[in-house]
Amino acid sequence: MLDIQFIRDNQRLVAEKSQQKGYAVAIDELLSLDAEKRKLVTDIDALRAERNEFSSSLKKTKPTPEQIASGKQLKEKIAALEGQLEPIETRFNELMHAVPNMPLADVPVGSTEDENVVVKKVGSLPEFDFAPKHDHEIGAINDFMDKERAAKIAGSRFAYLKGDLVRLQFAIVQFVMATLSNQEILAELIKENNLTVSTKPFTPILPPAMLRTEPYLASGRLNAEEVTYKLEQDDLWLNASAEHTLCTMYWNEIIDEKDLPIRYLGYSTSFRREAGTYGKDVEGIFRLHQFDKLEMEVFSTAETGLDEHKLLIAIQEYLVQQLGLPYQLLKKCTADIGKPNASGYDVECWFPGQGKYRETHTADYMTDYQTRALRIRARREDGSIDLIHTNDATAFALGRIMKAIMENYQQADGTVIVPAVLRPYMGGQELMN
Repeated sequence: MLDIQFIRDNQRLVAEKSQQKGYAVAIDELLSLDAEKRKLVTDIDALRAERNEFSSSLKKTKPTPEQIASGKQLKEKIAALEGQLEPIETRFNELMHAVPNMPLADVPVGSTEDENVVVKKVGSLPEFDFAPKHDHEIGAINDFMDKERAAKIAGSRFAYLKGDLVRLQFAIVQFVMATLSNQEILAELIKENNLTVSTKPFTPILPPAMLRTEPYLASGRLNAEEVTYKLEQDDLWLNASAEHTLCTMYWNEIIDEKDLPIRYLGYSTSFRREAGTYGKDVEGIFRLHQFDKLEMEVFSTAETGLDEHKLLIAIQEYLVQQLGLPYQLLKKCTADIGKPNASGYDVECWFPGQGKYRETHTADYMTDYQTRALRIRARREDGSIDLIHTNDATAFALGRIMKAIMENYQQADGTVIVPAVLRPYMGGQELMN
């Protein structure tokens, strides 16, 4: 969440930027509740101090009936004020969580994703002497996937993945782990992009696939209506992406500055309701309710947060380039970057079956928006305590990138060439069939 003092000092700016991101925020009500809350807290603290002083004085002598009555009266006054404070705090917290992060100054202002800005296009589009097939057509030829039987036992938008497609998935996982643990590659990307960050490698991590409401809400990522599945009998949600249980990992903790940055490569099965997308991408594996994903998460100081964001984007581009896939890099506008984001970029790979670029990667910079609510802080070398900055970015959403590989490397007979960089992780296999 935002700093309440920032909102007090910049109420017009907060209202304007929130509107640009597509959020209607009740700033006047929030600040009115803030004033009431502060007054009540001050009054309660004063009464508690008076009660403590009164209690201390009674330890010296036996209290009189009048003193007992006075102590009871103080207790009742405090309880009455606390009763007034509780609903105010509840509503205040609701409104605070509703205020989105402020976009960085260079984020384009736009009302829909159509106003995202193409930064660059990389790679030549493949040419075929046949009509390129969609992934589900390639899958049917090679028996790579079975959505009919998955629908029979789980419903629509689920799939059994089989054979070489599964081998491809785990080859991609191994390739990414090897890349992100290689300090030489990271150092070269840092140098190429003129960044001032550490070459510290990423630590592979298998995070929980579920999390409780309180940390999920604090992360700013809980989207109950459109995205997230709730377990009916428990205070648990299925994560919609690995970063949801990664960014909350150090909830209510203080991390020594010398240990930063902390960089994780999380692998997790993720779940999304995909409400509002019915009729879109119903074939193939581009948009499933259950999918596996490799996600990068970084905890850093405020000074290096933006450069960490740029490094993650550079890593995304490097990974896609290594696979030989054509793509475009988008700078996302205010309406599309997301509630907790201060900045966001997408990588969109080319899908010959559809004849267009589609999103395969997102990189998000949250500044201290998440860590303020999660109370994740850094202990500086001088002993001071500051909020940590967070970044997350897709390494690969496995279904989407495998669809991109199948469509870009397809052959006329339906077989698929294995990208050269992945062959060592598939025992030298050159062709999927």
